[in-house]
Amino acid sequence: MPTNDILTQLIRDDMKPALGVTEPGAIAFAAATARSYVTGDVESVHVSMNSGMYKNAFTCGIPNSDRVGNVFSAALGVVAGNAQKGLESLAGVTPADNEAAQKLIDEGRVTVAMSGITSDIFIEATVTSASDTCTVTIRDSHTNITQIVHNGQTVFAAEAKNGGADASSDGGEAVIHRFTLAQLAEYARTVPLEDIEFVDRAYEVNLELFEEGLNSPRTTFARKLLADNGGVVISADVQKTAQLLCNAAIEARVIGLDKPAMSITGSGAHGIIATMPLYAEYKVRHLPRETLLRATALSYLVCTYIKEYSGRLSAFCGCAIAAGTGMACALVFMRGGSVDDMTRTICNMASSITGMICDGGNQGCTMKGIVAVDAAFRSVDLGMSGVSIEAVHGINAPTPEGTMRNMGLIASPGMTGTEKTIVEIMEDKLRTAQR
Repeated sequence: MPTNDILTQLIRDDMKPALGVTEPGAIAFAAATARSYVTGDVESVHVSMNSGMYKNAFTCGIPNSDRVGNVFSAALGVVAGNAQKGLESLAGVTPADNEAAQKLIDEGRVTVAMSGITSDIFIEATVTSASDTCTVTIRDSHTNITQIVHNGQTVFAAEAKNGGADASSDGGEAVIHRFTLAQLAEYARTVPLEDIEFVDRAYEVNLELFEEGLNSPRTTFARKLLADNGGVVISADVQKTAQLLCNAAIEARVIGLDKPAMSITGSGAHGIIATMPLYAEYKVRHLPRETLLRATALSYLVCTYIKEYSGRLSAFCGCAIAAGTGMACALVFMRGGSVDDMTRTICNMASSITGMICDGGNQGCTMKGIVAVDAAFRSVDLGMSGVSIEAVHGINAPTPEGTMRNMGLIASPGMTGTEKTIVEIMEDKLRTAQR
């Protein structure tokens, strides 16, 4: 398959709308799918999941609900989830559904457990009634069902994806890792525009989410960022405009407002950071729409390059680190910079925010997004001025590909112990709150 077709397909396969933070949506999707095979009243629901899934949904807002967390996500998926809608399975939830889900929890019918410390996505949801039991297993990406067992019989089985839409079948090497940064930039510059026009859908979705956040009485960061930007959405200050567009959308997502984000690498926040600051650059500097779409393709690909090393869910904030670095390279592209400028920018990002922890999908993601935008704009300004942290220092490498690889390895396997500590802190908070 020609290079352009391979990279275009990677982006097309990975771009998906997700309602709320992706992990509660995935838990609800798994539970809803299992429920669809079970007749009669639900007697029990049990969901086992990997540490990243457990952590990310721990106190995360849920669409159409004022509740949070993985237990409520599982209960709501059983009560009202529409499995046909995938990561938007909770789109039709009503107040009555919330009450029914809470009743299941109060009766002790819903339990969740962590299966192990790993960055590989894993969910196993079992729903039982008097007459039926169904277990649904998801691996490697948030909606990739690998097995459905109904009353002891396997009714569906599929191969795991070894990391998601980007993984190849030859020895587990990710397809994206066959390419250099220069090749990704050349693709962004030369791919026929009609091949990537679908990327524009990300801006339609993410801008609607931004508007929801800006207009909701529940958001707080959004109003402060709007005031910082002179009370207007698009000002002459591109960085303040980027902060507003990006982080009002992230806040809307993590508190569970009822609009989807366009996800990339399985994460809505990744998708927001990879796109919304670019929209600010496009609007403030009056750039052609074509430049925005080409830059977005590059942003997505650099983000994916790092994520395929770090794993989909890990102890570091891929939203800031992977998506932030992709967005920074795309800003260089939009400003007419070279691959050398991007290389310096990557070194600056690697030397600054690599190691930022992920402590779940929650309002803290907004603050992490603010830091990512600041780091990206500063890294670009320095990098395009010929200033960067040299390759000899820290985790930087002689090539941009090596630096991006090292950024990913810091997360997995590097931060496995950090993941365990984060989860232990969260569980201790939960036990303290229940006393």
